[in-house]
Amino acid sequence: MAEETSGEKRFDPTPKRKSEAAKNGDVLRSKEVATAVAMLTGIFMLTMVGPWLWESVKGVALASFQFELDRTAEFDPAIITWRAGSAVLPPIFVIGLTVMVITVATQLLLGEGRFVPENLKPKGQRINPLSGLKRMFGSQGLIELGKSILKLVLLGTLAAYWISTTLESLLGLGRGSLEGQLAFAMDAGELLIMLLVGGLVIIAMVDYPIQAFQRNKRLKMSFEDLKNEMKQAEGSPEMKSARRQRQRDLARGSVGKAMKDAQFVVVNPMHFAVAMTYDPDLAPAPVVLAKGRGETALAMREMAGEMGLPVLEYPQLARAVYFTTKANQMVREELYIAIAALVAFVLSLKRGERVPLPQITVPEPLRFDPDGKLQKTP
Repeated sequence: MAEETSGEKRFDPTPKRKSEAAKNGDVLRSKEVATAVAMLTGIFMLTMVGPWLWESVKGVALASFQFELDRTAEFDPAIITWRAGSAVLPPIFVIGLTVMVITVATQLLLGEGRFVPENLKPKGQRINPLSGLKRMFGSQGLIELGKSILKLVLLGTLAAYWISTTLESLLGLGRGSLEGQLAFAMDAGELLIMLLVGGLVIIAMVDYPIQAFQRNKRLKMSFEDLKNEMKQAEGSPEMKSARRQRQRDLARGSVGKAMKDAQFVVVNPMHFAVAMTYDPDLAPAPVVLAKGRGETALAMREMAGEMGLPVLEYPQLARAVYFTTKANQMVREELYIAIAALVAFVLSLKRGERVPLPQITVPEPLRFDPDGKLQKTP
């Protein structure tokens, strides 16, 4: 027990703990995931917008290397720059805007959909040399160092592979036509980007579980933390009392009409309540007008007291009627004798007679426990 009440944080964080941490800016972050998503989005947009961008770049390049007499006579750098920008910038803008939106959406998704302005404020500990040394030589620094080495080795290997496959073509690039050179540059650039993005995706797949593990470790809870959270969730005694009263008020509304026609209520003694009546002109056997458990049962007891209805505590009979009979139905035939004794007792009370509570017996096949399971006979 001493170990359980200690401050050792060895329990996984609860959803409430994670939500509160996210509100305070402690969300799951992964720069590698953001980078990989941005690059993947960029490649996708290049496949979609690439032809448009390619035609724009090709048109600008061809126009730049054409020397016509009339254009030479009226040479204006501003106009040339404007024409080049208006041709090339729109597809670049579409690609950049899409990448930005998808990247932000990814970070919001990792951060449980929260944007925390507090994270943008300057913090003194970020420029504190001691804090910086702790980050560099602590476990987080070692992890970041390992990731950096992994990125350097992986991306360097991919870049070396790209150079080895394109070096010969690159060296002879100047011997081809301008259009051919641009086409080769575009293809070679796409290949390099795809190789590097593949490496970034691998790194992101390694980094994401690491970041999730580290956040989970930061938010670990002690046994005392769990108890305090449970107390907060349950609320103060006053709040719990008010909540129960609201539930009881709702229950009173649902059974109020039926209780007006009831002759007596059988209870168990607090968890189950069954309101019944017997009128030979309406039905040949007693009828269940309303039934309830929990707060509804408590509300029925309160209403019975206000209406002056007899409240009879017969736990076994209350459960038997509750689990075998619906509202506005006659009780089971096996319970006629037991309930008839209660009806006779209630009628005696109405006549002003003082009679003892009847002793009743519930048939064994109708004896239920509070969970509705048949009780086994010893």
